[in-house]
Amino acid sequence: MKVSTVDLRSDTVTRPTPAMREAMARAEVGDDVYGEDPTVNELERLAAERLGKEQALFVPSGTMGNLICVLAHCGRGDEMILGADAHIFYYEQGGAAALGGVHPRTLANRPDGTLDLDEVEAAIRADNPHYPVSRLLALENTHNRCGGQVLEPAYMDAAAELAHAHGMRLHVDGARIWNAAVALGVPVSRLLRGADSVSACLSKGLAAPVGSVVAGDGEFIRRARRLRKAVGGGMRQAGVVAAAGIVALNEMVERLAEDHANASLLAEGLAALDGVSIDPAAVRTNLVYFDLDGAVPEAAEMAARLAERGVLVSPTGARGLRAVTHCDVDAAQVRRAVAAVAEVMVQSR
Repeated sequence: MKVSTVDLRSDTVTRPTPAMREAMARAEVGDDVYGEDPTVNELERLAAERLGKEQALFVPSGTMGNLICVLAHCGRGDEMILGADAHIFYYEQGGAAALGGVHPRTLANRPDGTLDLDEVEAAIRADNPHYPVSRLLALENTHNRCGGQVLEPAYMDAAAELAHAHGMRLHVDGARIWNAAVALGVPVSRLLRGADSVSACLSKGLAAPVGSVVAGDGEFIRRARRLRKAVGGGMRQAGVVAAAGIVALNEMVERLAEDHANASLLAEGLAALDGVSIDPAAVRTNLVYFDLDGAVPEAAEMAARLAERGVLVSPTGARGLRAVTHCDVDAAQVRRAVAAVAEVMVQSR
């Protein structure tokens, strides 16, 4: 890929920083399955502290993190309540159902990424032999398909209280929970105060090359560790990559505000173009979703034409596109991306 490419497809394309590469090269390692990798142990300690939980577990991916969290809370035939636009439901290949026999019950996400808690309560099953047992409520913060919206602390508290009142657990898909905390100006632990588990990515905006952490109480992590092994996630000298995760937590969280500022810059630039539909005020973090009107190419063609100009974005439908800002994209590149969109649209009319 050319250095000049402006890659806005996802924050997963971020490259490890020089500090991460140095830390990886000098990382002290051991066998993590035996609990003997000191760098993994330090990452897990640090992550648990930041997330406000007793313990944490390093896992290869966010999808695995969500999967083992759901399986740690639910048995076969149990039910999980989650949004119809949740990443767990939409993009994770139905893993909880395929591998764990967990039944998903979906409710409509509101535009701000939340679920209506009255609807959640109405969906919780009564004790009836005809029904699965409602065991888990899963939320996503920030919410990807709802445009990177953040779920506020008061809402997170209310959701946890509701779940616990009905004997359920609350899991948070926190792939971008760090973005939510920075956008709200609160510690990440505040957003997770009532959550029983969280899966948080290190390899998106925090720029580590691979990995996520899951966190919860000690008994939950004991179960999660066993499940990590069962789904093929036992790791050996993983300190080489855990070292990058430590740098990510120590150096890359606060700078997410720059990505949010660049996303706002991008949204404002796009909003000024004829044929683009976007509300800049709705862009709160680093995800920018926008739509094209009928006078310009469909999304796939627009993405292809932008790629010819060195700007990469992701189609999300026939007329929808997504762009994601991150540490490898600066304000000048954002302005270049806006100019490229404008050029394609002018040539298409």
